[in-house]
Amino acid sequence: MNIKMVVTDLDGTLAKSDSSICTVEIETLEKLGELGVCRVIATGRSLFSARKVLTADFPIDYLVFSTGAGILKWKSQEIFHEQHLPKEEVISIAKMLIEHQVDFSVQDKIPDNHCFSYVLFNQENEDFRRRLSIYEGFTRPLDINALDDASQIIAILEDDVEWFEELSRKFDDVKVIRATSPLNGKSIWMEFFPQHVSKSYGIQYLCELLQIDKSQTIGIGNDFNDIDLLNYCKYSFVVDNAPKELKQKYPSVASNDMNGFTDFINKLISS
Repeated sequence: MNIKMVVTDLDGTLAKSDSSICTVEIETLEKLGELGVCRVIATGRSLFSARKVLTADFPIDYLVFSTGAGILKWKSQEIFHEQHLPKEEVISIAKMLIEHQVDFSVQDKIPDNHCFSYVLFNQENEDFRRRLSIYEGFTRPLDINALDDASQIIAILEDDVEWFEELSRKFDDVKVIRATSPLNGKSIWMEFFPQHVSKSYGIQYLCELLQIDKSQTIGIGNDFNDIDLLNYCKYSFVVDNAPKELKQKYPSVASNDMNGFTDFINKLISS
């Protein structure tokens, strides 16, 4: 099997449920590097948040962060590609979400997209309030007259897929991605990006840059925001802790807490 790029999601896939990364997984990444395979993490985390989990010497080559809005060369820590929502679209989305009394945040431009303005209608939205607590010191109440270009917009909804689908249909000109909350594992995070931005967009950009054919790629994920990544890569798997809907569509390996990434690589090698 002629594989030149391995792509993995971070939370719930490479990282364990407590956000740590097992030594076994790190050793597998090191072995892939020795074999000359390009190692990529594609995550919904901002660069600021990813650096809380990944050390400066972590054995990867590239980080696709903020669901493809930014790409960084890990060894040099150089951001060499980024995308933003233009101010006009940011204001339009914000007005629509306010009209429907949806709790949301507007993330600043890369590399400061750990900073955000927000609207909180539902004081009982514990997932949103927890996020505000995590980013204390980096948040501010939203002033719609002060909005500018943004890296993304994140709305946090209850676990109601029908409401997510209904709300999504109100936005035709931007990319809307569904993700499961990495904080409570239940809430739906509704993420808005420029129309072409996604994890697969970031991977395709890297493949073109490095002259790697998509037939030489393998990918692993665990959530709905990994679907486009899984569909792009030639060989794709999900970890056992993925939702049932994904395990029905893609072959599965061990869970993230049972070294699923290493299980994934070993299965490919043995095949």
